[in-house]
Amino acid sequence: MNVLKVKKGETLARKQDKVMEWYLIQEGSVIRQFAFAEIIMHRNAIVGILENEWFACDYVANEDTTLIVIPCKNAQDLRKILSEHENFRPIFLRTAVEQRHQALCLYASLQKKCMLLHNAAETLYSEYKNLCSEKLLDEQDFPRMEQFAALKMQHRAENWEIANSNSLVRSYLKEYMQLMIKDDSLCVGAIMEAAAQMRRVTQGIGEMVNYLQYNRDILFSDSRDDIFRLFFTMAVQQSQKKQDISEIKKRLLNMVDVMTKLDVYDKKQMAEAHELCENYDFTKESEGRINIMREDCIAHIMEYAGYGSDMIRDFHSIVQQYRELPDMMSTDNEARQLRREITKVFYDIYTKAFMRSVEELVKPSPIMMMFFNFGFMDAEVLGETNTNALYNLTDSLGLFHSANVYTVYDWLVQIYQGKKEPSRNEFDQDFNAFLLEEKRTGNITEEQMQQYKNDRRQKVQFEIRNMFTSGNRVTYGRVTTFCPVLMEEDFINTVEKMAVTAEKIADAINKVRCVDYSALYHDVMFSDPDRGINQEWIKKEILPDVILMPNAGTRTLMWQETSGAKIDTPARFLFPIFSAVDLDDQMVECIGRYRWEICRRVQGVYWNDIREKSLTAEYCDYIQYYRKNSDLSADAKEKIKTALSRARNSYREVFVKDYQAWMKYESQGSFRLNKVARDILVRYCPFAKDIRQGLATNPQYQNAFHRLDAENRKKLQRFRSVYDKYEAAGGEITPELKENLRFYQM
Repeated sequence: MNVLKVKKGETLARKQDKVMEWYLIQEGSVIRQFAFAEIIMHRNAIVGILENEWFACDYVANEDTTLIVIPCKNAQDLRKILSEHENFRPIFLRTAVEQRHQALCLYASLQKKCMLLHNAAETLYSEYKNLCSEKLLDEQDFPRMEQFAALKMQHRAENWEIANSNSLVRSYLKEYMQLMIKDDSLCVGAIMEAAAQMRRVTQGIGEMVNYLQYNRDILFSDSRDDIFRLFFTMAVQQSQKKQDISEIKKRLLNMVDVMTKLDVYDKKQMAEAHELCENYDFTKESEGRINIMREDCIAHIMEYAGYGSDMIRDFHSIVQQYRELPDMMSTDNEARQLRREITKVFYDIYTKAFMRSVEELVKPSPIMMMFFNFGFMDAEVLGETNTNALYNLTDSLGLFHSANVYTVYDWLVQIYQGKKEPSRNEFDQDFNAFLLEEKRTGNITEEQMQQYKNDRRQKVQFEIRNMFTSGNRVTYGRVTTFCPVLMEEDFINTVEKMAVTAEKIADAINKVRCVDYSALYHDVMFSDPDRGINQEWIKKEILPDVILMPNAGTRTLMWQETSGAKIDTPARFLFPIFSAVDLDDQMVECIGRYRWEICRRVQGVYWNDIREKSLTAEYCDYIQYYRKNSDLSADAKEKIKTALSRARNSYREVFVKDYQAWMKYESQGSFRLNKVARDILVRYCPFAKDIRQGLATNPQYQNAFHRLDAENRKKLQRFRSVYDKYEAAGGEITPELKENLRFYQM
């Protein structure tokens, strides 16, 4: 077993990383991080023991920490380790029981916070309505309460489980340990039982963290659309009338007390709440809440973008005409012309407004953030319910962002700041190639080309003109009726249910990785000539960048298979930010196209040359000559003919359909593919080890699986030999090299 040392603040494992080994803390401590909750893990605690396939949260070194790397990821591995190292039994069992207890304690704490938030919001809103009635005041609309409900847990820990853990840890742990370590089966069973319970509890913790993160703004939010502002505005109105506001201030102070107990608000928000309660002069006018249904949102957005009143009036008129059509989804000339005019102005507004937002230090208003992230422009077009739900989402935009998931606004900010390069256009030109073409055709001079290369505004405009406009239309799904302004007709469910969050994207990707484990792995070169490695191709997994287009759509788009010229850069997937179809199915389809395109990219001009064996070459050969293939029945040939017709003779699209059947049905042992297609997919898109083991006795897969396992063992043995020599020469086995070894164990 190897020893791993990590420095304070370093990440040991990230949420959604694949679990390939456990880490026993020998010295120091590690933090299990959730959004605003954490557990400190000390000596002898094990990182990874509760996970199944993927890490459920981030693990970060709380101090300089030394860990023992344990080659274990399931019950079978655990049994082997405990039979070889009996002294590990009490350590592993104790840490499993104690970590379960920590998780249950955090679960219980968060459960109380969720109940506190719900009860406080319901009680305070009821008191607000009663006070309005008593003081003969008009109630302010607060539609958020109509959607607000108590959390319904999917992964629940029962009260008896928490009580059982408390009694065990506090009173009977020694006796329990003495019994369970007597036998490998007892010990492994107790550990895995605790791990399974921990996993469920951790999923429940995730649910409660998401609930608090999404609903905390009902009490206090940056957008001023909250219960705190209801009472605050009431206090200002009563104070200006020289009325007593002691009862109202008491509610405000109670609310601050609840916010303190919840501990889910940042320091700035807490300071603002305290300041408003204790030091605010209630006799002066306050900004109050925004009632978005009474706002002229089009004017708000266009004024921000720098448009004059005439342009605003003209655009208002176009939107009004479109809104009054008998059928906004019509494809007649009038509807098509109105959509064309709206689309042209929409992207011009977006470009100008975006430039102002990144060049000014002032944070854009909630209405602008609705426009930037969701394509919102008009409350009447979207409908009151959807508009209010969207407005509430502006306080939870973090739900749509992660290390590899971006809203289109976040993505354009990345381009502007130089952290990402613009995407290729529809002619497969990157930004520099586009500038060269513009110079060649005489549209710009050499001097302008050199100037534009590092011009951030030009890069953003290129991205908006190409990736954004095309991607937005395609991901919408119905290109003939596409309108970039978000509309009520696009929603077949609630905003919350259709929202494509970063967590949903991660879950969808992981479901693919659980079946097609090699889907996102690239061959990259490792070289260290000074220590004996001149050139070694290793496997590296590179997750795609997922950009959420501001529409409620039905399609995904694999925009490009790499970010740049290098093969080890992320692909770019485009998804609608509100999905009207199953996200898991969309992800499988998108990764199917990615598999095809990355193979084409790697193979270059030989992508369809059968002499150079590859996924695309073999598949093209299979489709091109299917009529002459004696391995195919007449029925199979007819199905291929039909599939080609439906795919408009696109070999890639035929492959994508087969890939979807491979992932959804064949992985479950339900045959959908013909013999030839199955043989190609089983070699180039092999199933993960646990699925292979489940299908190992099936004659359709048996030979291919045995061949793959033998090849993996051979490569694993070779790489271990290379690594031993490399270490002997003074080289360090980096995480990338370890990942390469893990690949051949999957």
